[in-house]
Amino acid sequence: MKKIAVLVSGGGTNLQALIDAQGRGEIVGGEIAAVISSAPGAFALERAANAGIPGYVIARKEFPSNQAMTLALVEKLRELNIDLVVLAGFMVILTEEMVKAFPNAIINVHPALIPSFAGPGCFGLHVHEKALEYGVKLSGATVHFVSEECDGGPIISQKSVEVLPDDIPEVLQRRIMEQAEWKLLPQAVSLFCQDRLKVEGRTVRILD
Repeated sequence: MKKIAVLVSGGGTNLQALIDAQGRGEIVGGEIAAVISSAPGAFALERAANAGIPGYVIARKEFPSNQAMTLALVEKLRELNIDLVVLAGFMVILTEEMVKAFPNAIINVHPALIPSFAGPGCFGLHVHEKALEYGVKLSGATVHFVSEECDGGPIISQKSVEVLPDDIPEVLQRRIMEQAEWKLLPQAVSLFCQDRLKVEGRTVRILD
């Protein structure tokens, strides 16, 4: 049974999707062993407590740099014997030490079809604002392994979502969460825990 840590910073809607999927028996071969927040008051910690999952805080504001926080995080994850790290609305850019400690074992969900609307500055509502400004007809979500390049790791799965004429960022954000993020992320986590993801260069193969 692989041990999963979910890293959060805010409300934890993607965390809830994982908790619900776990409750339905959809995460095969793994279990959420820890939720770690970069902000002390994050509602995601309440979601973890309600599900009986241990919650921890490694607050960004308590460290002089992202690197110092990353090192503390790596130490905590190793102490907990974590096999898979899931970034679920985690708002801190981790430094290379994290990727080196968990190569091809960190999964992130991004609310757009990478490589569109990705990279530095593309997070939260900003992603949907950019998609609407550009006038795309389809957006969606991408689940990918985390590399040292922001939003640049090998893609595990993607799902497109229609952009409607009267969309505002908040409405598009919600539709992408419901139709794509909350489905793709638990699926990818389950595949990882079953050892069914094989990384070959930039390509991720899903094994039978």
